Amino acid sequence: MGLWEAFLNWLRSLFFKQEMELSLIGLQNAGKTSLVNVIATGGYSEDMIPTVGFNMRKVTKGNVTIKLWDLGGQPRFRSMWERYCRAVSAIVYVVDAADHDNMSISKSELHDLLTKQSLSGIPLLVLGNKIDKPGAFSKEELMDQMDLKAIKDRDVSCYMISCKNSTNIDSVIDWLIKNPKSRR
Repeated sequence: MGLWEAFLNWLRSLFFKQEMELSLIGLQNAGKTSLVNVIATGGYSEDMIPTVGFNMRKVTKGNVTIKLWDLGGQPRFRSMWERYCRAVSAIVYVVDAADHDNMSISKSELHDLLTKQSLSGIPLLVLGNKIDKPGAFSKEELMDQMDLKAIKDRDVSCYMISCKNSTNIDSVIDWLIKNPKSRR
């Protein structure tokens, strides 16, 4: 990107509101709804009710309005993930980094979803949540467990977060807002 184009993008960002649409998916109890609430309110609650079907919430950060689709992670809702991931700015896949027992299921669900032609090229952000728990995978371990390096048809990023402690939440928001491919 040339200096002139970067300047024009910066100038546009001062005067024009931008919108992005994200789908948050992952197995049940990964922390998707907690993430939405932390992004929207800055607060965390232990008393989260599992999402049944989906929830939608709009959040404004600076001059960017983010529409967040929080999709249920129970097996009966996974078939609708593709429908809500079509034409989004980015797919955000939340993984419980301390849930070693379900990691292979999580990997399988993610890779199966990404084979859908309708989702080709959409950026993927994988969030390893619950890093505050004992035994949580490191970023490198999570990337290996989820086989993220095998995904070649899109931009893939991975962050380790804790919704409970608000660890790295600001970095995730910055990535989403500053990544030009997530603002299509």
